[in-house]
This record gives sequence, C-alpha cells and structure tokens, in this order.
Amino acid sequence: MDPTSAPINPAELYELLGIVGGVIVSGLLGFVVVRRARASRQRMIDAAEAPAPRLEKKRKPLTLEPEEEPEPEEAEAKGPEAEAEPESAPAARKPARPREAAEPSPPAPEPERAPAQVIPFPAPAPARKGAALLPGLQRTRGGFIARLGAIFAGKKEIDPSVVDEIEKVLLTADIGVRTSQKLLEEIRSSLSRRELADPDAVWAFLRRRATEMLSLPAAPIDFGSQHPFVLLVIGVNGSGKTTTIGKLAARLAGDGKKVLLAAGDTFRAAAVEQLDVWAKRTSTTLVRGKENADPSSVIFDGVKRAATESFDVAICDTAGRLHTKTDLMQELQKVRRVVGKASPGAPHETWLVIDSTSGQNAIAQAQIFTEAMAVSGIVLTKLDGTAKGGVILGIADQLKIPVRYIGVGETVEDLRPFDPDEFVDALFELPEHSNEGAAS
Repeated sequence: MDPTSAPINPAELYELLGIVGGVIVSGLLGFVVVRRARASRQRMIDAAEAPAPRLEKKRKPLTLEPEEEPEPEEAEAKGPEAEAEPESAPAARKPARPREAAEPSPPAPEPERAPAQVIPFPAPAPARKGAALLPGLQRTRGGFIARLGAIFAGKKEIDPSVVDEIEKVLLTADIGVRTSQKLLEEIRSSLSRRELADPDAVWAFLRRRATEMLSLPAAPIDFGSQHPFVLLVIGVNGSGKTTTIGKLAARLAGDGKKVLLAAGDTFRAAAVEQLDVWAKRTSTTLVRGKENADPSSVIFDGVKRAATESFDVAICDTAGRLHTKTDLMQELQKVRRVVGKASPGAPHETWLVIDSTSGQNAIAQAQIFTEAMAVSGIVLTKLDGTAKGGVILGIADQLKIPVRYIGVGETVEDLRPFDPDEFVDALFELPEHSNEGAAS
C-alpha cells in the first residue's frame, strides 16, 4: 500500500490548523500592537516638534516638502485605486497629510518681557563753592570761627548772655577792635529779640556781613587793557612779595602774556636772585641793576623796555625796608613818579602784599602804606600757615581796599584770585557743627 495515499489523521489536521490559526492571530495582534505603538510614538514626536516661541527667531522652522499632487490625467489613469489609501499604510504618514494640506499656523507671540532694570551711575554730589579753599583755610577756621561755632553748638536757643561770649571772641580775634565792635553793634541793632535767641539766625547774620565787608566795588583786573600793563608791588620784606610776583608771572605767562619783571628791590640781593629764578622758570624777561643801585632807575629801565619791546605786562618789585620808615615811603613815592615818566598813566595797579601771620599788625602796616601810596588792591599771603586769616575782614572793612589775590599754599595754583563768596563759604565751614542750618 502506497504510504502517500494513507488517510490524514484528524488529530494531526486539527493540530496543524491550530498552529496556523495561532500564527495568524498572533500576527494580527502583533500588527495591532505595533500600529498603536507607532501612533503613540508619533504623537510624542509631534508634541516634541512643536516650535517653541523663543526658538523661532534663532532657527528656521522645520517643514516637510509637500508631496506633488498628481496631474488630473495621471489621476484618471490610475483610477479609483490610486485615490484610496490602503489601510495598511504606515501610521507615521497619516498625521503628516493634514499638516501638509493645511496652511502653516502663525508663530505664537512671544511673552512680554519685563524691561531690564537700569541702575543709573550715582551722580557726584555738587561741590561747595569754597571746597578748593578748605585745606588752605583750615587753621583760620580753627581760630575765632571755631570758637564762635562752639558757642552755638548743640543749642536750639541762646540767651542774651551769649552775645557777651560772642563779644569776647570777636574782640580777641585778629579782625581788629573796630570791626569787632561794629559787628556787635549790628547784631544787637539788626536782630530782633527772637532772632538773637536763634543760633541759626546769628550765624547766618555773621556770614552775610562777612561777605558784604569783603565784597567791595572793584572792576575786574584786565591785564590786556594797557600795553604795557604796569603793576607796582609794594610791601615789607618777608611778606611774600617776591614770591607773589613770581607766581603771578607764571600765571600770566601760562595765559600767553609776554611778561617783564623789574627787580627794584636792589637793597636785598636775595630778592634779585629769587626773581631771576622765577624768570628762568616762567620764560619771562628780567631787568636787574647792580647791588644797592637806585631802585627807581632799575624800574624806569624795566618799564621803558616793556613799552618799546611790546611787552604785555611789566611787574615791578620794590624795596620793603630802608633805614627808617620815612625813607621807605619817600622811596616808594619816588618810584611811582618815575614809573609815570617811563609810561604815561602807569602804574595801572598798585598792590600791597600783606603777611596774614602778622595778625592785627597787618592792619597797622596797611594803614601806613595806604597813607603814602594809592593802593588799589591787597594780596594776602600765607593763609595756609596761620589761624589769623580773619585779619582780612578788618583790612577790607577799615581800609575799603579790595582783596585781589590770596595765597593758600606753595604752588603757583595756590595763588588764587579772591572771590568773597568762595572765601566766606570756606571760612565758615565747620567740620562738626550741630546747627546744620546755620552752616549752610
């Protein structure tokens, strides 16, 4: 019997059908699971690919190339089968078609950002007008000004007896007895009883009167108004006269002026040598004579040369000491007459140099010089080395001569044009003053 013709065993047939059915069912289940997994994965990819608002400016958005739609003829040739998509198409392509067909949505607006906080650079506090003079007037402020401030310190009201304390301070100060008594009378007559009890009012009154005393009517100096502009400088020896001339020459030369110095203090060899040093340092011209030569002749030669050689300024030094006071004043008067002969109308200014360290003696010196000479200006030197700088108030009040320059140090810049407001602001500036309103 042929074995191939043997009947199939039903049990084996059922077993075979079970295997085939299991394979088919497993395949279908696997297909469904894989399809759902792909769809879930695609949704995650789509969510991750959504453009963030901040990245759209930096990156070009990713777009898929749209598939070319078939031409009408091709669609008809393909027939209905080409129009229908098989269900077994990959799940990843189904969500892509709506994105390709739809117009791209506008980018989401960027969230509003808070403006960046800008912290401005702190502006420097405005400097007080007298700030530059504070170091030079430190010792003077430590004198009668500090004693006046101590009277008012920590007091909201003052009794009439305080006026007596103010009187003691002013009378022992170097402003002079006449000026002190004048201030006291004005305090009593100008301030009401209520103002006298207010330390701020008294302090403000003293400041205002000091400014008024120093603010004498005087036209500003114009060194270019005459050619040459002749300046005669007088004063006792040791007052800083020669140094003042050198510093002033340096300032004028720095301003482009052609300056000549006439060494008229022929009785003091050190003065001539000092002027020679300043002339070389400032590139100015020095006219000098022999030792013990006639001061008037040396100054005459200097002014004459300044006139003939077109100098802008001629500064004339003079003697500060002779055998007697009468001889000195007569010699200065002679110098003045000679200068007028060398240049008509000269001297255009006559300045008296005063050493502030001499205190009330400076007032006496100034009175003697002004009786013999037509003094048009005061130069107060060495203010940085003394507590007697208040003498400037007495000189201005009693002699009515304007202060032109003050010396507050050793350098050229320390010879400063005098400004009454600046000076009083620095003079009445106390480091520790409880009554801030009074000090302002």
